[in-house]
Amino acid sequence: MNILYEEDGSFKVGSIMTDNTTSLQIESISGKRSKVKASNVMLHFSQPALSDFIPQAETLASDIEVEFLWECCPPDEFEFEQTATEYYGHKPSSLEAGAVLMRLHSAPIYFHKKGKGRYRAAPPDVLKAALAGAEKKRQQLALQARYTEQLSRFEFPIEFAEHITHLLYKPDRNTIEVKALEAACAATHLSAAHLLHRCGGIPSTQNFHLQKFLFENFPKGTGFPSVELSAWEELPLANVNAFSIDDATTTEIDDAFSVVKLDNGNWRIGVHIAAPSLGIPRDSEIDKIAAQRLSTVYMPGDKIIMLPDNVVQAFTLCADRVCPALSMYIEVEGESLAVLSYESRVERIHVAANLRHDTLEPLFNEETLAAGKLDYPYANELTLLWSLVQKLEAGRGKSSDNNLQQIDYNFHIANDRVEISNRRRGSPIDKVVSELMILVNCEWGKHLAEHGFPGIYRTQQNGKVKMSTVAAPHQGLGVAQYMWSSSPLRRYVDMVNQRQIIAMLRDEEPAYPKNDTALYAIMSDFDTTYGLYNEFQRGMERYWCLRWLQQEQAKDALSPTLSRAAGEGANESLRELIVDATVLRENLVRLTNIPLTFRASSLPELPANTRVQLAIGDIDLLDLDVQTRFIAAVTEEVACLPA
Repeated sequence: MNILYEEDGSFKVGSIMTDNTTSLQIESISGKRSKVKASNVMLHFSQPALSDFIPQAETLASDIEVEFLWECCPPDEFEFEQTATEYYGHKPSSLEAGAVLMRLHSAPIYFHKKGKGRYRAAPPDVLKAALAGAEKKRQQLALQARYTEQLSRFEFPIEFAEHITHLLYKPDRNTIEVKALEAACAATHLSAAHLLHRCGGIPSTQNFHLQKFLFENFPKGTGFPSVELSAWEELPLANVNAFSIDDATTTEIDDAFSVVKLDNGNWRIGVHIAAPSLGIPRDSEIDKIAAQRLSTVYMPGDKIIMLPDNVVQAFTLCADRVCPALSMYIEVEGESLAVLSYESRVERIHVAANLRHDTLEPLFNEETLAAGKLDYPYANELTLLWSLVQKLEAGRGKSSDNNLQQIDYNFHIANDRVEISNRRRGSPIDKVVSELMILVNCEWGKHLAEHGFPGIYRTQQNGKVKMSTVAAPHQGLGVAQYMWSSSPLRRYVDMVNQRQIIAMLRDEEPAYPKNDTALYAIMSDFDTTYGLYNEFQRGMERYWCLRWLQQEQAKDALSPTLSRAAGEGANESLRELIVDATVLRENLVRLTNIPLTFRASSLPELPANTRVQLAIGDIDLLDLDVQTRFIAAVTEEVACLPA
């Protein structure tokens, strides 16, 4: 005798070897013997043969219409043999009973299992809902299959357009779009970003990186709600004509300078800082916006400002305007330029000019200073400031030689093309601004600490830079304390510190008293957020460096030195971009002309600081990577592109 039994949700057959009432010892078709509980046995049969039963029963079951079988079933629970009798109109054979059992079991939407061989027909309303759900699932699976097929052919499904952001930056693996994309990625051996880019779903690689940053850090967008500034009292007007020094694209002009000859023969140097905190009280609507953004975000060719534009325009130190400012006046001796005294005021200043780096630097530099050329606006004032800041730098125990090897890079983006220029750090323009900012940030930090006002300081001890609410030395700068307070239009901690400074000067209660938990929260949030913003800026600078390499690759006659790189008589189509680089360590190199560092896998083992020539290969603007081929180590001066 044979049995049909259920095991792990499927039906199997076996020949009975021993019947122990509650269990049976059986032998399967393959000859394997096992133990089966009697409660799992559905049918006993002798015909057909053991190996033929399930195939024949499945064939019979496939001919049974599920809808008709459902109509034949009673409304209450029933046994499968009972339904088999109703369906066939006679006592069913073992094969027929088995076929009905398999059909009932294979249609859980129509028949709900209630026990061993027992089922209940789904109520009409439940069945209708279940069928609708099954149809929806079928359609979704068909749609998913179409998506996968399209993507595998590098066609972009039009339906993906509204989901592209989440597909790239926060994929939900429960959605059919993500399931289809993952299947297509597996088929094409491409990442999601590379596949969607090839399909045309990412028309701009630059926008791919920008949108990722915005998605993670500005989920509500970069726009501002309509806000109004608070009124502030009338301020005295200073008798100065100030001028600023900034990049050509700077609109948030935080600082300006003035130089006045005093009757006693000394000089009064004014450092004037924009004062947005006057119109932005703590916990006001604008303050909440600034506290959320914490800083202006910079990237080549663009920026995301911290404060609404109307706020920036109200306080930026724009030329030909009278602006509120927090000023520090430094009186210096007429000949030696020794610092004699400091005085800080909250006032209005007249900004006479906004000097720009691109036009000022050709006129105000080491060469023109050495030659005594003073044929440009504010030449006398700038020359005096240059002499002063050199003394200030030396007073901090620093040397101009520290900056000789440090290069700053400027990115100019126009018509989707990039130009990268460099400026040596420590140039007269750079030093005049940086030294005077160090001076006021150091002195204001000192004055706050002396008056018992907390602030947010930057400290450096044992090489580690951190933020603190307590004044402490900054060893890198060589000062006893240092705080950020000179860029309140662009950094929130500067505006917070400015509130404290103004309250101190006015002999008022500090905006942030000692042990104010808000100050600690601001410091922590700023430190984290500022790091994220800087990381994004570095990433976008890397992106535009790679774009610059692509531009160079696209030029005609890329390498006149081709014969050295590829051999005499090399085919024109083999021309490639050859660049100069310096080995940092192992296979890590830095290009000579642009701020791009990467690993050159083909680089042999060479000492650090070795200059090498590399051939630029594939450039990946999504992964921000570049493939190179080692050409040679440079032991003498040779021509190298780009110049």
